[in-house]
Amino acid sequence: MTKNPLNSKIVRKILISSLIFILISIVAQLCAPLTEHNPDAGQWYSIIPPLLAILLAFTTQHVVASLAIAIVAGGFLTCFQDSPTSIIDYFAGFKHTYDFVDKTISDVDNLQILAFIPPIFVMIELVVTSGGFRGIIRWLLRWVKGKTSAQMATALLGIICFIDDYTNAMIVGSAMRPVTDRFGVSREKLAFIVDATSAPITGLAAISTWIVYEVGLFTAVGQQLGIEQDGYSMFFDSLGFRFYCILMIIFVLLQILSKKEFGPMKKAEQNQPLLSSSADKPDIESDGSKELHPLCALIPFFGLIAFHITGIWVCGGGLEKMHNGGSLASFSYWRQILADVPNTTIILDFAALLGLALALICIAFTRALSLESVLKCFYRGIKKSMVPCVILVLAWSLKNTSDSLSTGEFLATVLSGRISPWLFSPLLFLVASMISFSTGTSYGTMAILIPAAIPVAFALDGNSYGLTTIISLAAILDGAIFGDHCSPISDTTILSSISSQCKLIKHVRTQLPYSLFVGIIALLVGYLPAALGLSWIWSIAAATLIIIVVLLLLPKNPPKQTLM
Repeated sequence: MTKNPLNSKIVRKILISSLIFILISIVAQLCAPLTEHNPDAGQWYSIIPPLLAILLAFTTQHVVASLAIAIVAGGFLTCFQDSPTSIIDYFAGFKHTYDFVDKTISDVDNLQILAFIPPIFVMIELVVTSGGFRGIIRWLLRWVKGKTSAQMATALLGIICFIDDYTNAMIVGSAMRPVTDRFGVSREKLAFIVDATSAPITGLAAISTWIVYEVGLFTAVGQQLGIEQDGYSMFFDSLGFRFYCILMIIFVLLQILSKKEFGPMKKAEQNQPLLSSSADKPDIESDGSKELHPLCALIPFFGLIAFHITGIWVCGGGLEKMHNGGSLASFSYWRQILADVPNTTIILDFAALLGLALALICIAFTRALSLESVLKCFYRGIKKSMVPCVILVLAWSLKNTSDSLSTGEFLATVLSGRISPWLFSPLLFLVASMISFSTGTSYGTMAILIPAAIPVAFALDGNSYGLTTIISLAAILDGAIFGDHCSPISDTTILSSISSQCKLIKHVRTQLPYSLFVGIIALLVGYLPAALGLSWIWSIAAATLIIIVVLLLLPKNPPKQTLM
């Protein structure tokens, strides 16, 4: 009988995960005496919930189930702190588990964060279905004259669609495929551009379906550690250190302008035929769709952004600070405003509701959708919003579990003084990359690592909100996106290949060298020098220069044969 390769792979993963779990548990027990002189430090078993979440996610690729199991395990481990006297006392673990989740969903701040997600997803469904995005595409295609401009238009459209990575991947890929086909761009190259401008740009955007998720995790760990900055300020503090996302956007633009390829992508591009009628543009309305209304997309998004920025400016005392010498062009001015805003989440909630209302008003005026279609958009948007909401609730509950067991304090006590602060954030980037690659999810990686690793970074900073903590925040977000970008089981990787009509294995094989190239530069020229004190501006400048030099040194691509 022949062995099933799938079963062998699962068994191998289980064995590896079990071995890692046993080894780390043994090391934790050996390190336990180091915490005896610290009454606030937890016990060695406090690491089991986050460790279990990581290993189960690696083994099963089911982040929601992994987080849930880890929370239940934490509930039973909490019983050890109550000094149980009989087997019945251990059933209190179910109550502890319920308490962790109940604390999460009864927290007003958490509910305010969750309130943003459904309306923004519904708004996206409405502007996509109404033809708003396709109207923008039609306008953009007026400037497409050849292969380079077709690729650049694809990249720019990916940057414009910063609000959501799923929407980005599906819209840009399906809309630009006829254009790139006409000008001889391979499906592999299209899939790469779509993928490289989806999660990286959405992860950097100050307004997106990701921002509340990221800010929610930052706020929770900030409150745990007593950091005075709110989650939004922490996001902006770490923004300059998001080396992978920033450099990937720079790489895509420079690579298109250089017309240089390397690795399997070079062969894919060379094998793609160039049609003789390249001057002809495809008709993007050939699918029989109704009149396109770009204002159905522009008005809701600009309204949302304008309301959000204005609300932050007003609530943060922007006018008063201007009278005191502040400038709208100053980064420190806006950072101070963000620090003084009492509740940025409420402003974002109202901005999302305004964007949704504007989308409905535009649809009513243009009659782009029927009432039945609008209701279907609401259903699809709310359905899609459930996954990030559930993951957020479980991530916060796991944080409550770790707080109860003092996981952060145990790790901080054991590692403090035994690992150099300058090495911690680069290692965190690698760990986040590996977890995200193995699980195919950046959301889950952030949810697992931020509550577990940031307390350690905080301790390495001397229990202060310093450089190591800020870079570590960026390293987790960036590593999660880097691993997700490389992973063949990532949802955005799969969506990019589907929308571009490129086979998944071809997309992964051609994209991987480009992603690894940028990831290595981000690590060696970004995170390591930045952790040693080099300004993030100089790191990005040096990394950009390296990318330019490498692209200039690459040989030119041989000309294609034109097919009639």
